[in-house]
Amino acid sequence: MNFESFNFHPAVAAGVLEAGYGVPTPIQAQAIPPVQKGCDVMGIAQTGTGKTAAFVLPILNRLMGNKCGCPRALILAPTRELAEQIHQDIEILGRKTRLKSVAVYGGVGINPQIKKLKRADIVVACPGRLLDHIGRRTADFSKLEVLVIDEADQLFDMGFLPDIRRILTHLPRVRQTLLFSATMPTEIRHLAKDILGKPVTVQIGTTAPADTVSHALYPVAQHLKTALLLNLLGTTPIRSVLVFTRTKHRAKSLGKKLSVAGYRSATLQGNLSQGKRQAALDGFRDGTFQILVATDIAARGIDVTRISHVINYDIPSTPEAYIHRIGRTGRATHTGEALTLITGDDRKMVHAINRIIGSKIEQRTLSAFDYKAPAFIHKNTPQGQRKPYRKFSEVKKSERKRLYP
Repeated sequence: MNFESFNFHPAVAAGVLEAGYGVPTPIQAQAIPPVQKGCDVMGIAQTGTGKTAAFVLPILNRLMGNKCGCPRALILAPTRELAEQIHQDIEILGRKTRLKSVAVYGGVGINPQIKKLKRADIVVACPGRLLDHIGRRTADFSKLEVLVIDEADQLFDMGFLPDIRRILTHLPRVRQTLLFSATMPTEIRHLAKDILGKPVTVQIGTTAPADTVSHALYPVAQHLKTALLLNLLGTTPIRSVLVFTRTKHRAKSLGKKLSVAGYRSATLQGNLSQGKRQAALDGFRDGTFQILVATDIAARGIDVTRISHVINYDIPSTPEAYIHRIGRTGRATHTGEALTLITGDDRKMVHAINRIIGSKIEQRTLSAFDYKAPAFIHKNTPQGQRKPYRKFSEVKKSERKRLYP
């Protein structure tokens, strides 16, 4: 099968050709035909399977030839990064169609969005900012034909389900609805039952990582994580690396340490302005930054084809979050590695991840690494008040090479 078999409008077909698409991925091959027929679709597919094009292409095809002066397709996404990525995919695939897309999310000025909404055919939005536009009456969905809810499980995880239900009250009842999710928790199944009419279910694989990704666990004491990470980076052939931390503070701190160690690194976390977040993503995509340190806010918003490694500096809080994180590597036909640093407190999560993977992940150690190194002590702190380790910035430059090989 190739994309010609879908009989897209010539302008859409030209966009597919220009984007370099060859053979449809399984989710594209199975989802595009029912979407083209106007069916409601529930798509279950892991990250990195090409599902964005599975709904973007038939939407572009549907909207060709008619203009009504207001948006005809709405795509809901959980994060600014994912909304921007979908918007960019629409612009690439729809370059020859003259259809207009707008990305709507918070953290940036609302007035430019208002202007673009007036002439947009497709709106890609995060729920919060979209409700703001609906409240201001700057978004008219009276002629909406297609609604897409993308990454539905993360929308639920981030608490957006009530907002989605509010948005639905402002949309036409007669419409085509597409819902895509990597996992199907009970709440998402209830939502699907409420909003989808006799849906076609398309499921690609199970809730497990792509088989293009290899996995490894590295047991290490908490205070030695940074030293082990630097050792791994120095001994592993890497192209581009996405490092996940549990908190915004840790992402910021680790990003600084990597920069001091000589790596071209940037951070992506919620405290950054949208401009800085976009600059970090753009720099990671074009190779300006070799390493991007991120919190889970980025787990589904980054679409960089050739990420060679995902490193979990902190183990994720759920097995599903592990799947979403490592889905950033091994995309399409490329291979990738997922490396996770674990402590003794992570045993339960390791077992849960092993279950979802379907096999026991290999545990590795580095022969040249000193796993028994003590926590760093403040020299001038009395014995009874000693802190477990001192900050990286407090370690003398002459010591860093020894402590962080």
